[in-house]
Formats: sequence, structure tokens, C-alpha cells
Amino acid sequence: MDNLIQWIERANTAVNNVVWGIPMLVLLLATGIYLTVGTGFFQVRRFGYVMKNTIGSMFRNKSTRKTDAHGAISQFQALATALAATVGTGNIVGVVTAIAAGGPGAVFWMWVSAFFGMMTKFAEIVLGVYFRHKNEKGEWVGGPMYYIEKGLRQKWLAVAFSIFCLFASFGIGSIAQVNGIAGAMTNSFHIPNYITGIVVCVLTAIIVFGGMKRMVAVTEKFVPFMAILYIGGALTVILTNVGNLGDAFKSIFEGAFQLRAVGGGAAGYVIARAMRYGFARGVFSNEAGLGSSVMVHSCSDVKEPVQQGLWGIFEVFFDTIIICSLTALTVLCTGAHTVAGLEGINVTIYAFESVLGRFGGYLVSIGLVLFAFSTLLGWTVYGSRAAEYLGGRRFVRVYEIVFLGTVFLGSVSSVQLVWDLSDTFNGLMALPNLVGVLLLSPLVFRITKNYVRRVFKGEQISPLLSYTQTPAPVKKDKKSK
Repeated sequence: MDNLIQWIERANTAVNNVVWGIPMLVLLLATGIYLTVGTGFFQVRRFGYVMKNTIGSMFRNKSTRKTDAHGAISQFQALATALAATVGTGNIVGVVTAIAAGGPGAVFWMWVSAFFGMMTKFAEIVLGVYFRHKNEKGEWVGGPMYYIEKGLRQKWLAVAFSIFCLFASFGIGSIAQVNGIAGAMTNSFHIPNYITGIVVCVLTAIIVFGGMKRMVAVTEKFVPFMAILYIGGALTVILTNVGNLGDAFKSIFEGAFQLRAVGGGAAGYVIARAMRYGFARGVFSNEAGLGSSVMVHSCSDVKEPVQQGLWGIFEVFFDTIIICSLTALTVLCTGAHTVAGLEGINVTIYAFESVLGRFGGYLVSIGLVLFAFSTLLGWTVYGSRAAEYLGGRRFVRVYEIVFLGTVFLGSVSSVQLVWDLSDTFNGLMALPNLVGVLLLSPLVFRITKNYVRRVFKGEQISPLLSYTQTPAPVKKDKKSK
């Protein structure tokens, strides 16, 4: 048995090095660059429009472009649920590990990955909404598995994505998150792990068995609360150390390009490490390219694929440019990353406690618990959509019961092999998804150009709204560039 486990560990390490290695990171970045150029730098040229029609729309009483689908959720609810899964431990711990491994310069490359990742996420969501359909309950369902099957007509690739998603949800979506919650509750409040496991399991069951409507009702209130709590604490730390802010940004840019005088070979090595860990943690944080959040965004009551895609751009912007940057600046402004003997979440706790005292440590611990729990909730949606694709609605309830079992398991044990395997499955999701996005990119360009011509140029042309209403060839259209 031990030999089998060792063999699995070695095999997984080999696959993981490929999945999360330089080739994959280059592919993710290249995809984002290609989509950015193909859409005419949409995230830059239309940034004001994106903000106005995403977060800005929350302050206006405007209800347009809605569908009458049973069980459809609002655009903000889709965003909140997607952010629930996206904004997680990577925003607190992942940023610190990126700085520890790649230096402050890793933060700059994290920004770069987010800049191009905005259009990758945009393209995924546009395709998700375009190829979605109603299930037997009359609810919108969509995701990479559907645009791979319908757009590429590659059923096997869609099945592979769903299987990878299913296994990833048990590990990174459940065991790893609950293990982090239990650890934080034990370290800060001395609550036994099994008590935490029971409480989290019960809360998850109440929410999950309530269906999508109950899920989004929780996340649309939960996500803003946890974001405001963490952002408020981080801004307090940064403003208290505002005199160090200039040096913090200086260290980021110097580290990104190694502007200080060092040997050429050493400079190249430092830059390569900063790029690698910046890109890796950026992708791990915002999940652009993995196709995960598409499964929630496709449930939105919006009609226009591009309109929901705008929320994808905002999702990446908020997750990485805002939340991750705040974590990085709190650490750099306080010098917490230079304190010997500190690593992981303890670096962030030190930064917060240097200004807020013991309350700062509690705030970080509570923030980690909230972020991890929200990630858990979001991944239940992803896993259930994958289960529904593989085995129909009846398989969803089986999946939910198994998922709850992994929730309790994660609280009472640290199953490193399961975590490592799930990390690999999470990365494997990107492979079929990126194939789908790249091969269907001409369609993304056509849909985006059609929207721009109608909305910004006022042309009277028919909209491209869905696969069933306006079937379009996937072949490359030179005019759509």
C-alpha cells in the first residue's frame, strides 16, 4: 500500500510540474494576450463602460436585458457566487508565498497576468452564455463542457473537463478549504477541529440543499461583507504606513525588472522567478483560464453574452488588482516579509498586528475563514454542474452528499496527497478549457464586434445572443479581427 501511495505521489508530482509549469503559464498568458489583441484591447478601451455597467449598475435602478428563465439569477448574484469561489486563501496566503518565492517583483507579474486574464475570463463567459441551455428544471446551465461539446463537437474533451472539475471540487474546493478554516479557528480561538467540521458541514448542508437560489442569496450578502471587512483592515494598515508606500512600489518594479546592479545571469534568474510565481499565483487567485466561474455566470438572467462578460472583467480586476494588491502592500509597507521565521499566513498576521494589535490577527484569521468558506460554497456550484453534465440531475444529490463528507474529512485530517492531487486536477481543467476558448475565439471576436457595433456605434444589426437562435460558424472570420 505504501508503495502504491509513493507511486501516486511521484506520478502526480510529474504531472503537476507540467500542469502548473512554465509551458502552462506561457499558454495562459499567450491566450490572454491573443484575446486582448483580438478584441482590440477591450478591457482598456471600454474600462469605464465595464465599471459603469458592473459595480456601477448596483447604484442604479436599471433592469434591462433580462430573461424570463425560471431559476435565473441576477448578474450581481452570479458575480458574488463566482467571487465566493475565486476570492479565497490565495488572496491572503498565496500573495505572501509569491513574494517569498519570487520577491516583491512577483506582484507586478501578478498584475500582468490579471490584465490579460480579464479577457480570458471575458471570453469564457461570453462562450458560456452563448452556448448555455435550460435543464429539465428550466434553469440556465452552461460552462466549458457545453461550449466544448456544442462548439467543437468534442464530447470526450467536455467529459474530461467535467471529471477534472469534479475531483478538484473535493480537494481544493472542500478538503483544503475546511482544513484551513479548522486551523485558523484552532490557532486563534482554540476551537477543536471536529467542532469546526460539524459546524461547517451543517452550514454547508443548509445552504447547498436549499438550491441555487439559497446559495446566491447567501453569497450576494456574504461576499460584500467579507470584502469590506478585509479591505477596511488592509487600508488601515497601509495608510498608517503611508510613508513606506513609495518604497513598496519601488521594490515591486525593481524586483520585476531587477533594476538594481547585479550580474546579468543573476538578474535573469531573479526576473524569471518573479515572473513564474507572479503568473502562477495570479492565475491561482483569479482562475482566469480554468473555466470554473463560467458555470455560475451562465446562470445569469442576462440576454447578451458580452454584458455578462463585463462582470468577468470586473471579477479578475477586483480579485487580483484590488484584493491581492492590498495584501501585498500591507506586507511590503510593514516589512513583514523580511521578518525571520515567519511564513504563510503568519506574515499577513504580523503586518496587521503591527498596526491593529491582537485585533489585527483576529481580523486576518476571520478573513481567512470567510474567504475559505466562500470558496467552499462556490465550488459546490462548480462540482454540481459537472455532476449534472456527467450523470444528470439525479447524480447531483449524490455528489452533494459526498461533498459534505469531504467537508468533515477536511476538518479532522490534513490529507496532503488529496490536496496535491486536487491541485493537479484544478490545473488539468485549464487544458480542455483553453483548447475550447482558443478554437472558438473567432466566435468571441464576432460576438464582441457585433455588440460594439450595436451599442457604441448605433448600427441596426441583429444581435448574436445564443447558439440556438443565431448559429454561427467557428471558422476564422478575417473581418472579425
